[in-house]
Amino acid sequence: MERANRTLLTEFILTGIPYPLQLKTFLFAFFLLIYILTQLGNLLILITVLADPQLHARPMYVFLGVLSVIDMGISSVIVPRFTMNFVLGVTPIPFGGCVAQLYFYHFLGSTQCFLYTLMAYDRYLAICWPLRYPVLMTAKLSTLLVAGAWVAGSFHGALQAVLTFRLPYCGPNHVDYFFCDIPAVLRLACADTTGNELVTFVDIGVVVASCFSLILLSYIQIIRAILRIRTADGRRRAFSTCGAHVTVVTVYYVPCAFIYMRPEANSPLDGAAALFPTAITPFLNPLIYTLRNQEVKMALKRMLRGPRTKSEI
Repeated sequence: MERANRTLLTEFILTGIPYPLQLKTFLFAFFLLIYILTQLGNLLILITVLADPQLHARPMYVFLGVLSVIDMGISSVIVPRFTMNFVLGVTPIPFGGCVAQLYFYHFLGSTQCFLYTLMAYDRYLAICWPLRYPVLMTAKLSTLLVAGAWVAGSFHGALQAVLTFRLPYCGPNHVDYFFCDIPAVLRLACADTTGNELVTFVDIGVVVASCFSLILLSYIQIIRAILRIRTADGRRRAFSTCGAHVTVVTVYYVPCAFIYMRPEANSPLDGAAALFPTAITPFLNPLIYTLRNQEVKMALKRMLRGPRTKSEI
């Protein structure tokens, strides 16, 4: 009978985040606008990188185009359902839908983590070894690195999804969160979750700590190289190429560390922190990279201006 009861759970109910009812319409409009702008902004970055020969031939902007794809994916996995809850109320998500949401969130999130590391390594080579950079970071190597990030991210997402949903779930089915994530779902398991929590903490901890350490080491070397530049204009240009990346890495890693790197991840602030990697960061990335990157701004101007006619040339 116990085994039969455990098979009855076919859906979860995402309770969302607490909010004043009088703000329901405002929050729906706000997150809907955030989602639309996220998709449009990242799509614009992707089209710009693909359309501009000066950008898509450089690994740095290939990584930026891939980052835009990931941001659109993470936002689409989480934000539409979360936003519709403000209108439709709390609605159930099928068991398979919950599995898919958890998998794709961790697949895309870990791929993004690896990609940030590759972007830091690319900046390290460009600034510390400028003359050898075209030889060290070739188009073939950048493609292989991006492919490796996708494969590693897929493996990480599959591992987390399998470990989480191999456990029996026999009720209750109310997930005290706005999407299916590991800490919130594990609290509903009808079995001991100590092993899962330990593996999750170690696995995500290794990914986050190793990526962040490599990024930190890269930027230590970058800062040392920049400080050796004699001209103020040269130092300013070198810092400007790294400023956008440092900003998005900070916005990404701090909330993730808060959510997953604590022994007991059950805080009312978890939901607010999770809004950053799922909704806020994907929205901010196009703004940060376009406002702080002169080459992207110039490419956008060239694309919006269209091809020049012979008379203009």
